[in-house]
Amino acid sequence: MKNYDIIIVGAGAGGVFMSYELTKLNIDAKVLMIEKGSDLSHRMCPISAGKTPACIKCTPCHIMNGYGGAGTMSDGKYNITTRFGGELHSYVGIEKAMELMEYVDGVLCDMGGAEAKLYSTDNSDLKRIALQHNLHLLDAKVRHLGTDRNLKILENIYNYTKNNIEMQFHTLVTDIKRLNDGFAVITDKGDSYSCRHLVLATGRSGSKWISDICEKLGVGLTRNRVDIGVRVELPAVIFKHITDEVYESKLVYKTDKYNDMVRTFCMNPYGEVVAENTNGIVTVNGHSYSDPALHTENTNFALLVSNKFTEPFKDSNGYGESIARLSNMLGGGVLLQRFGDLVKGRRSSTRRMEKCFTRPTLKATPGDLSLVIPKRQLDNIIEMVYALDQIAPGTANEDTLLYGVEVKFYNSKVDVDEYMETKIKGLYALGDGSGVTHSLSQASASGVLTARVLAKEYSTAKKGL
Repeated sequence: MKNYDIIIVGAGAGGVFMSYELTKLNIDAKVLMIEKGSDLSHRMCPISAGKTPACIKCTPCHIMNGYGGAGTMSDGKYNITTRFGGELHSYVGIEKAMELMEYVDGVLCDMGGAEAKLYSTDNSDLKRIALQHNLHLLDAKVRHLGTDRNLKILENIYNYTKNNIEMQFHTLVTDIKRLNDGFAVITDKGDSYSCRHLVLATGRSGSKWISDICEKLGVGLTRNRVDIGVRVELPAVIFKHITDEVYESKLVYKTDKYNDMVRTFCMNPYGEVVAENTNGIVTVNGHSYSDPALHTENTNFALLVSNKFTEPFKDSNGYGESIARLSNMLGGGVLLQRFGDLVKGRRSSTRRMEKCFTRPTLKATPGDLSLVIPKRQLDNIIEMVYALDQIAPGTANEDTLLYGVEVKFYNSKVDVDEYMETKIKGLYALGDGSGVTHSLSQASASGVLTARVLAKEYSTAKKGL
């Protein structure tokens, strides 16, 4: 059994920024990071590479897994706020959470993101206009890196840390056992490693894995919600007056019919809709690039309805998975419907799509979302589209495209303290895998936080390196 001081399971945003901070602090510790996906140079979705027109369910999914996690091939949007994106501030305080996220932003700029614009909703006239139509714009600063620039920044971080942090890719951790003085980590390759400190940073795609591990070790879990909705795609000119000013507009609306909350999420001006595979289920997401040569004529964003359940039901992620599987069953993957067809109660067909003025950026199966998404959620989404039409006329156009389904799975919240440590000494859970954070900024910040905590454990710093 090979021995390490610290083992990090998962190379997502939390794990990457933890590895950065450990390297910067130059601690005297032997560190291993294990990731089930690929390194940066081998992360390539077959759809983006033009090898296949639709998702072929790679295992693991290159968009969801690999160095940098699900954020690597996203549009690199870092929201610096405690208003959404997780609850890190509930553990460390608002001031500390903001300081950590500002620090992450500084690292990103130092690593190649300095030219990326920092947007803000402060003093935005959009907030007043939105309120006039019962829409609420959440405050945030947003650094948009773009998928292309994001990849370069992560490559720089990887090169900065690679001589200090040992990394294993294409390696799945199958079991974790407690030892008298730490933990044993067993992989699918038959290898075993021991460590004093173990950090679980498996991200969104590791939700089931981390729940199983915590239940086995007796670490408390609190079930979280699941968000279900669609990815909206429309001509970029419709939202141009908004995206040019604030880029990422987090708009929340309380529906009249059900009094439910619907929100916009992950807005991608001049971007493209993409498919992603989470544990064998194909859902949709959106990307955008910093390079104007890679821009499309469309903007896309998600409309999500939050679902929280009461006793005795506990499997919120299972509920979301069942809806996504139904979409995959009917469409062979992602379903696509024109808004005009949806409100008229008819399916979108290939013939109708040929007459559509909005050109889809993702090849998807024309169909009927009302056969997939429950009526309550669908009614909420339709009402939200009409509300957005008041501040961005044209949103409710017949040719606005809806892709389904988009599901945001929230990991069960792991019981941790203000240092991200569980009740088992030496066992930490951070990033989106912990259920505490739900964003790149907060996940990265939690990695920095835990690295600083462990740096104090290894107070004998290396000198002259």
